[in-house]
Amino acid sequence: MRVGAKLPQQVRNIAAVRGCWRGCSLSTRLQTRIGAMTPLAPSRPVAPLWPGLVLAMLGAVAFSGKAIIVKLAYRHGVDAVTLIMLRMLFALPLFVALALWAGRGKAALTRRDWMAVMGLGFSGYYLASFLDFAGLAYISASFERLILYLNPTIVLLLGWLLFKRRVTARQLVALAISYAGVLLVFGQELHLQGADALLGAALVFGSAISYAIYLLYSGEEVKRLGALRLTGLATTVACLLCIAQFLVLRPLSSAFAVAPQVLWLSLLNATLCTFAPVLMVMMAIERLGATLAAQTGMIGPMSTILMGAVILGEPFTPWVAAGTLLVLSGVWLLTKWR
Repeated sequence: MRVGAKLPQQVRNIAAVRGCWRGCSLSTRLQTRIGAMTPLAPSRPVAPLWPGLVLAMLGAVAFSGKAIIVKLAYRHGVDAVTLIMLRMLFALPLFVALALWAGRGKAALTRRDWMAVMGLGFSGYYLASFLDFAGLAYISASFERLILYLNPTIVLLLGWLLFKRRVTARQLVALAISYAGVLLVFGQELHLQGADALLGAALVFGSAISYAIYLLYSGEEVKRLGALRLTGLATTVACLLCIAQFLVLRPLSSAFAVAPQVLWLSLLNATLCTFAPVLMVMMAIERLGATLAAQTGMIGPMSTILMGAVILGEPFTPWVAAGTLLVLSGVWLLTKWR
């Protein structure tokens, strides 16, 4: 509170008056008293939090909508290789423009930077996206979002395995709570989907690991290039890899054989659920800080479950509710105890 920020200075002024009142000359007393009574310069108004909160929530909901769109597209007989190619084809010009805009007036990338960008683009956006799309063919959108929301726990475990970072007992408790929630929902998926649920969960968990590796190794490049420039460049690399993968694995004619609904859904996925949330989350972090923006992102899994039930007709059972609560609680505790 800005008014509260003035109070300590006023208290110090009064204390100075009292301390000087004894043993000072009359002129010194008057000068000190006048100085204490001099009004402080007005402070800057506090920027409201609500624009950042709105951006963070919209970004989280938009990211979560990706799984819903993918599940809708699968109803039209498209496969993961073609679907992710279409998404990245539509997203490519947007991320190229982002990389150019974020890099204006900055130094050109070095050979080391390009190698890092290609590695991060492969891990964080190509492999993570492809495994996620492939896994969604076998499991529900709500279960997929819960697995991906385990990302902070995977970063913690990889930091322990790769860099010998210390894990506290409280963090282990948070991990146990999160994974208990996932196992709870996984039991329902096995009942509904059968053995395919195991394959789908493994693919999506692999996606979460791939993105966690990106987060672990991207810190230095974020400092060198900036978050927006790195995101634009790395995603551009991923877009090109997805297009190249399609050209290798599928005949070019198959790209024009998909249903019109798949094209529209892919365009929506590329813009509303890929490019737009990247900008919204970045702007939210700028206004709120990374911690509060991440905590606001907890709305993501809940929005996926709601959209899955309403749009896709996925069952919302007490097991899903309990599992979601456990995952959200575990990740929140992990953030708090870090």
